[in-house]
Amino acid sequence: MARARRGAWMFRWIRRLVVFLLAVLVAGYGLAYLAVWGGGPALEPWHTELLEAEFTAEQAGEVGGFEDCLRLEDRLFRELDEKVYLQVETGPAERLNRYSAGSVADPRTRDPDWNRSFVLENDDPVGGVLLLHGLTDAPYSLKSLGLAFHRRGYLVLGLRLPGHGTAPSGLATLKWQDMAAAVKLAARHLAVQIAGRSLHVVGYSTGAPLALDLTLDALEGDGLPVPASLILVSPAIGVHPTAALARYKALAADLPGLGSHAWLSIVPEFDPFKYNSFPTNGGAQVFALTRRVATRLRDRAARVPDNVLPPTLVFKSTVDATVSTNAVVDNLLGRLAPDRHELVLFDINRFAVKAPLMIADPAPLTDRVMGACDLPFTVSFITNITADTRAVRVDIKPPRSADVASSEPLGLVWPPTHLSLFHVALPTAPDDPLYGRRPPENADDLFLGEMALRGERGLLRFPENWLMRLRYNPFYDYVEQRALEWVETAGVPDN
Repeated sequence: MARARRGAWMFRWIRRLVVFLLAVLVAGYGLAYLAVWGGGPALEPWHTELLEAEFTAEQAGEVGGFEDCLRLEDRLFRELDEKVYLQVETGPAERLNRYSAGSVADPRTRDPDWNRSFVLENDDPVGGVLLLHGLTDAPYSLKSLGLAFHRRGYLVLGLRLPGHGTAPSGLATLKWQDMAAAVKLAARHLAVQIAGRSLHVVGYSTGAPLALDLTLDALEGDGLPVPASLILVSPAIGVHPTAALARYKALAADLPGLGSHAWLSIVPEFDPFKYNSFPTNGGAQVFALTRRVATRLRDRAARVPDNVLPPTLVFKSTVDATVSTNAVVDNLLGRLAPDRHELVLFDINRFAVKAPLMIADPAPLTDRVMGACDLPFTVSFITNITADTRAVRVDIKPPRSADVASSEPLGLVWPPTHLSLFHVALPTAPDDPLYGRRPPENADDLFLGEMALRGERGLLRFPENWLMRLRYNPFYDYVEQRALEWVETAGVPDN
């Protein structure tokens, strides 16, 4: 009898719990429905139109090679014109709308349009460099490094990843496998063009785990060229755990009236080479990709600890709201053999930022990296020479050591108003005409770089927090120099 009473009691409580959860779900759906229909951001054609000519992993076997991908890309951009640009009004009110034909933000008015894949040819290349941009970005984000490699004699391929460079809706249905398949096609094409010379891969943000996934496939005998070296900029090796919840939020987008739930943010599109709106699916795909790469690195490190990856150079800011520096140490560099890899870590501006003003000082992370004696990689730490000057130095700490072996000034200084670098700043030169330090000579050209603007809220089309973020790297020359030196000393791939 007692057991039967306990069973009945548990059944009643389980039933009540189920009813309660259903009530919460219904209430949440109702509130969300009201919020969307009660003035939430409107979905525009660039959020809703799906482009059928986009490359997918399922097409990899049907596409003959990278040239076929470029022809498919031509079709894709014609489809973008028809499905999006022709639906959007023109005129002064749309002057900052990327998808308004002829606006200052219309990338099609620029030559070249850096949203598209590009190849920088050399008649007798010394090697090849494959550039992989980040999520919501375009090949533009790595063009400065690409041009630098080209001047040194490399054949450079800047790949437009599927879902990018067109409309944000492309990321709403994207799978990380689509990007990985495109990367493989580009790597094979580049390897043929350079005829046995060394191949190097530069991965920025989400491009970094794609570069690692490609390299691991090549090392494990997938018939791909093994890169001679990797350069990873602001690498998305670990993202915030809440990204895992993005896939569940995306499910709500299929319910009537809740299409905006497919978006983590819906923002005006005024940047010609980067999406401002962010689809929920994008976060979910990056989370899945980073988890896959972290697992593969861990497994390979256990099997072949002396040859996990080719020489790998990582550039990272200590403060980065997008990706984790600890993950770079724990899930990537910390698993590699010593003496072949390096982390270049940029500190905050210790002259400008005083402790009482900060929510969280990155000093504990710095202390961890610079104080540990068991890290198997070199650390080059860029910081103020002293707290009383904006000039910076580089402290170099060898692998398996807690001591700085050398420290020297770089002849570079923090700009007066800059507190730190951040995720998107690292690969961009100060003289970049769109994101740089000074506006172009033509005042009518669009400029999204350093703007010291003050005034009432709601006056500009830009979100206020967007204006706070530095979009170029005042130490870019050092990044470029180190990247060039890295590929030139990495040797040839071991095929």
